[in-house]
Amino acid sequence: MISRRTFLTTTTLGGFATSLRAAPAAGDRALIAITFDLEMSRNFPTWDQTHWDYEKGNLDDATKRYSLQVARRVRERGAAMHFFAVGRVFEQEDAGWLREIAGMGHSIGNHTYDHVNVLATRAEDIQPRFRRAPWLLDDKPPLDFIRRNVRMTSEAMRQRLGIVPSGFRTPGGFPNGLAGRPDVQRMLKEEGFAWVSGKYARHPLGRLGVAPSPAVYDAVREAQRESQPFRYPETGLLEIPMSPISDIGAFRNGRWRLESFLRAIRVGVEWAIEHRAVYDFLGHPSCLVVTDPRMESVDLILDLVRDAGKQAKAATLDKIAAQFGGEG
Repeated sequence: MISRRTFLTTTTLGGFATSLRAAPAAGDRALIAITFDLEMSRNFPTWDQTHWDYEKGNLDDATKRYSLQVARRVRERGAAMHFFAVGRVFEQEDAGWLREIAGMGHSIGNHTYDHVNVLATRAEDIQPRFRRAPWLLDDKPPLDFIRRNVRMTSEAMRQRLGIVPSGFRTPGGFPNGLAGRPDVQRMLKEEGFAWVSGKYARHPLGRLGVAPSPAVYDAVREAQRESQPFRYPETGLLEIPMSPISDIGAFRNGRWRLESFLRAIRVGVEWAIEHRAVYDFLGHPSCLVVTDPRMESVDLILDLVRDAGKQAKAATLDKIAAQFGGEG
């Protein structure tokens, strides 16, 4: 058993997977996070809806109600969760629901203003909205535009909610996170972020629309090893990966049923508890309001944490960052 600090400082990019397999545990209890990305998702609430790609931050009433209901449910059970907001949502008339979420003690982080691809090196790859309306871009390098997109969200949160963002999550998860892009890492540090959540490990989904096989669940379990916090060696920026499987991965990409999704969550959380590791549940209320209206996934996670006693603790990502030697 090694300490979190030793784990982070001895892990290098080249030996990352090997280090995790040798010593996945970090600390005396598992840290379990429930995180929601506040954005609209294509194919939800109906499969033919794809226009949300161009209006990611225009949250509908059902998505906002669900987010608030889950925030209340988690708070009532004595825990806190983490939200990541797309900045365009702050253009909507009412931000009271987000102020209520913040007032409950939940954390809210930055998810860029337009749900942009932070790794884009060409203007046409930044976001579908800008392929349709290229005049919204300027002649600056893509990274400069991405920086401005991040900065606008932080400013919107300050003006509409009176808070600074708690951490940063990349739109989309990348198999290697921000590895090999020290320019993006430095930009985020310069914008005030001590940690980022941008890595999502690859894993199989099985046959489309077919219940996952035991091999798929085994792969989800194994992917938790690659989903533990680490520092990018180029800059020291702390990464807190998202834990497979996400709701979008299950319900859109795999066409799973809810019971299969819940089983995969159980597999991931139980692995984290066994190894005293981190589990970072990635959900999207615009998807879950349709696929999990009774909030069974959130209840399951909280039940598993409760049943683990002193072996596990519910935590926001800023609290996890602090445990790993990063700023909250």
